[in-house]
Amino acid sequence: MRLLLMAALLLTTLAACEREGPAERAGRNLDRAGEQVRDAVDPPRGPVERLGRSVDRAVN
Repeated sequence: MRLLLMAALLLTTLAACEREGPAERAGRNLDRAGEQVRDAVDPPRGPVERLGRSVDRAVN
């Protein structure tokens, strides 16, 4: 029984990582729009901070 439960949990976890849905894309676009507005009002401190934000976007 325990083995069956663990297998079902593993399959459920793997199935959840398939594709990005439209709500996730819309949320990411809203986050980026918020960052752009924030940057327009309070620009990043320097090129290193902009580079760090670009790296964060690429990794996430």
